[in-house]
Amino acid sequence: MREEIINQFRAVAGEDRVLLNEPMKKHTTFRIGGPADCFLLPEKSGQVREFLRICREEGLPYFILGNGSNLLVSDQGYRGVVIQLYRNYSGIETEGNVLRVQAGTLLSSVAAAARNASLTGFEFAGGIPGTLGGAVVMNAGAYGGEMKDVLADVTVLTKEGEILVIPAAQLEMGYRTSIVKTAGYIVLEAAISLEEGEEEKIRARMKELSDMRTSKQPLEYPSAGSTFKRPEGYFAGKLIMDSGLRGYRVGGAQVSEKHCGFVINTGDATARDVRVLMEDVKRIVYEKFGVTLEPEVKFLGEF
Repeated sequence: MREEIINQFRAVAGEDRVLLNEPMKKHTTFRIGGPADCFLLPEKSGQVREFLRICREEGLPYFILGNGSNLLVSDQGYRGVVIQLYRNYSGIETEGNVLRVQAGTLLSSVAAAARNASLTGFEFAGGIPGTLGGAVVMNAGAYGGEMKDVLADVTVLTKEGEILVIPAAQLEMGYRTSIVKTAGYIVLEAAISLEEGEEEKIRARMKELSDMRTSKQPLEYPSAGSTFKRPEGYFAGKLIMDSGLRGYRVGGAQVSEKHCGFVINTGDATARDVRVLMEDVKRIVYEKFGVTLEPEVKFLGEF
């Protein structure tokens, strides 16, 4: 990447917010991935907008990253710009029964803030290992709850640099999708509307869900969460298990023995290991049951 472009990025946010050849394995929950050419850490919406303007004018590919909880990055890395909205871009403000949350805030932090304010309705998201921004894009859900159930509005940045506030009714949220995803918007913040509740009951429900996750999911290993989307009328994990693939390995990647819906990094997995394993699983499940599994994990870089 040309030095003049790097200097433009530094002028926007400072030298310490612009990292070069940054290993992506440091920024994904899979702990896998080669270096990104340029890794940016904005703190304000104006910086995000300026970074996008530079990328647009210079014809640079870019990717918006949260905490990397649903992502597999190529072993070769990413030839472009990664803009991370995570701890550098997080915060929660409570206004009555509404939480205003910046995109990089972890869902676990939002759930804790709701509990501390005696607000109920967000317990389902407390154990989802992602940020608010990613959860809005994908309409994340668990244990009977989804983001669409609690959102009041979402503030987004368009590819052209325009900031929009979209009411919940216009978000077109479905299973793992939303207008934010289909239009390519970037989430900056969201308003979450909850109900008044009792802190002890909220705390108890959160503990119950946490215990369920711990008992059923391989949280002791790096992974990207659920590897495949839920096929209509089926459960991906059961299809994989019934295909005889529990514990199936390719290199350091393995179908979890604890929950077959998860592919885990046993310690030294490469992106290629994971990708080959996923293709094997997809092929074998189709051969046995005629069901096509679709990845829930996103892929970044050359494969």
